[in-house]
Amino acid sequence: MMVMTQASAAIRAARRQHDREIIALAVPAFGALVAEPLFLMADTAIVGHLGTAQLAGLGVASALLTTAVSIFVFLAYATTAAVARRVGAGDLRAAIRQGMDGIWLALLLGTVVVVVVLPGAPAVVDLFGASDTAAPFATTYLRISALGIPAMLMVLAATGVLRGLQDTKTPLYVAIAGFIANAALNAGLVYGADLGIAGSAWGTVIAQWGMAAVYLWVVVRGARRNGASLRPDVAGIRACAQAGAPLLVRTLSLRAILMIATAVAARLGDTDIAAHQIILSLWSLLAFALDAIAIAGQAIIGRYLGAGDAQGARAACHRMVQWGIATGIVLGLLVLISRPVFIPLFTSDPVVQDAALPALVVVALSQPISGIVFVLDGVLMGAGDGPYLAWAMVLTLAVFTPVALLVPTVGGGLTAVWGAMTLMMTMRMLTLWLRSRSDHWIVTGATR
Repeated sequence: MMVMTQASAAIRAARRQHDREIIALAVPAFGALVAEPLFLMADTAIVGHLGTAQLAGLGVASALLTTAVSIFVFLAYATTAAVARRVGAGDLRAAIRQGMDGIWLALLLGTVVVVVVLPGAPAVVDLFGASDTAAPFATTYLRISALGIPAMLMVLAATGVLRGLQDTKTPLYVAIAGFIANAALNAGLVYGADLGIAGSAWGTVIAQWGMAAVYLWVVVRGARRNGASLRPDVAGIRACAQAGAPLLVRTLSLRAILMIATAVAARLGDTDIAAHQIILSLWSLLAFALDAIAIAGQAIIGRYLGAGDAQGARAACHRMVQWGIATGIVLGLLVLISRPVFIPLFTSDPVVQDAALPALVVVALSQPISGIVFVLDGVLMGAGDGPYLAWAMVLTLAVFTPVALLVPTVGGGLTAVWGAMTLMMTMRMLTLWLRSRSDHWIVTGATR
C-alpha cells in the first residue's frame, strides 16, 4: 500500500512539473502569437482611412507577404527542435551555434525573396487579380514591404533559438514592442509625413528590422558568453536547410488544404464565401491558443531527448496531449456559448449568419481533435521527426482534396466544407497518434 502511495505521489509530482513547464512556455508563446497578427490589423486600420483603393491594394499585398513569410515558418520550428536538443545535452555553445546557422539561413533566404519580389511585384499583383485602381497601391506596398522580409525571417529563426533555450518571454516582449512601434510609425508616416500607403509599408519595415536587431543582440550576447562563433558555417547552414525541407513540404501541404477549402466555398456563392471567411478567421484565432501548447511541446520534447531521457519525453507527451484535449474542450464550449454574439460582429446579413451558424458548430465540436493534432504536431517537431510530418500531411492532402471538391456536387453547403476540414483534422490526428505510439520518434542525443 505504501509503495502504491509513493508511486502515486511521484506521478502527481511529475505531472505538476510538466504543468509548470507547459504553462511557463505556452502562455508567453500565446501572447507572442497573438501579437503578430496585430501588425496587419494596425496597417489595415490606418490605411483603411486613406480610401477603398488603398485598402484593396493592402489586402492583395498583405496576402502575398503573409503567404511568403508563413512558407518559411520552418525556420522557427526546425531551429527550436535542434537548439532544444543541444540544451538538453548540456552544450549551450553548440545550441547557440546551431541557432546562428538558422539565422544565417534566414538572411540568405530573405535576400533571395527580395531579389525576386522587387522586379516581379507588378506581375505578381496582376496575377492575383488586383483591379486597375488597387494595383499601383499593392505594388508600392509589396515592393517596400519586401525589404522587411529578411528581417522577418531572421525573427522567425531567432524566435526558434530562444524557444529552444526554453525562453518564450523575450519573443513576447519583442512582439509587443514591435506592434507598438509599428502602429506609431505607421500613423506618423502615413498622416504626419503624408506618405500614404508607402508610409505604412516603411513603418512596418522599420519595426521589423528593429525587432530583428533586438533578437540579434540577444543571440549575439549569448554567443559571446558561451564562446560560440558568429561566422556563417556552410555545413551548418546546409544542415539547417535539410532539416527544414520536410517542414516546408508540411507547411505547403497545409496551405494547399486551406486554399482548396476557400476555393470550394467561393464556388458555392457569395453568401458561403463570406460566411467561410468569418469561420476561417475564428479557426485561425483558436489555432493560436493550441499552437502555444505545441510550441511548448517543441521546446520540452527536444530538451528531454537531447538529455537522453526517453521516458521523460513520453511522459511529457502524454501530459501535453491531456492539455490539448482539455484546451480544445474549453475552446469548443466558448465558441458554442459565444456564437450568437460572435457572428453578428462580422456581418448583419441574416443570410450569411444562417450559413455560418451550423459551420461554426462543426468547428466548435472539432476543437478537442484540433487540440490533439496541434500538440502531437509540436511533439514530433520537437523530436525532429520532420520527414514523417511531411509525408503525413501530403497523405492528408490527398484524402482531403477529393472530398472537398465533391461538396458542390453532393451538397451540404458551407457546413459540408467544414465537415471536410474536420475530416482533415481527424486524418492528421490518426497519423500523428499512430506515430506517437511507436518508438520511431524517440531518438535521443544532441542530434537526431
